[in-house]
Amino acid sequence: MKTELSIEFFPPQTPEGLEKLRATRAKLAALEPEFFSVTFGAGGSTRERTFAVVKEIAAEGFAAAPHLSCIGSTRDNIREILAQYKAAGIRRIVALRGDLPSGMAEAGEFRYANELVEFIRGETGDHFRLEVAAYPEWHPQARSPRDDLENFVRKVKAGADSAITQYFYNPDAYFHFVDEVRALGVDVPIVPGIMPIGSFSKLARFSDACGAEIPRWMRKKFESFGDDSASIRAFGLDMVGELCRRLLAGGAPGLHFYCMNQASLTTEICMRLE
Repeated sequence: MKTELSIEFFPPQTPEGLEKLRATRAKLAALEPEFFSVTFGAGGSTRERTFAVVKEIAAEGFAAAPHLSCIGSTRDNIREILAQYKAAGIRRIVALRGDLPSGMAEAGEFRYANELVEFIRGETGDHFRLEVAAYPEWHPQARSPRDDLENFVRKVKAGADSAITQYFYNPDAYFHFVDEVRALGVDVPIVPGIMPIGSFSKLARFSDACGAEIPRWMRKKFESFGDDSASIRAFGLDMVGELCRRLLAGGAPGLHFYCMNQASLTTEICMRLE
């Protein structure tokens, strides 16, 4: 049975980056993903670039799912964005709280993602399929694991259709999270987020910033390769490929790849799963 895939991009800042993303997208299209998602900067800082990439994806005949974060936003500007997406034929949105941009003191008219989900449902009914974020290893700002679970349940009850997780490398964290939310009555699909590994130093910095855990044994193994990029890449492919196999065997409904606007690692991992 074909694995349901989705793939995330970020909107490039330069014309060269846009050209590179077009080439990446053409390669990844061969994997037949269910949709491509596009991130949205803090406080809407990439709003126009996000919309431009989303429109391109839709024009190419693919399903596009723009991220929409509500921190620093007003009801009026979220309403305006929703109208733009409806007019462009977009049918799926990844609804997030987002981060407060540096230097901004006020969160805006929304504080949490469940408020954004509720607002979108109130404005547009069932026009959009709504994805929300999930954190198997807990959100770095959560006061407690229980708080984090309850926040997730609120997002689903507000009208979310499914969830995409932060990336992780311990499959038991995912399975435990799914068991916990199922026990609280949440039955929407929870798709694991997958981060391919091309550079360990970049991964370590990124993970420290977002709270994703790199297991100690895995960190030590990567560190043992030093600057041997070929060994780092090979070990990363083996590790992430095995993670994907375990998740799918355990019942994960699909895989969502954080491809970092690169095609080769995601393509290689997916080919190993066939």
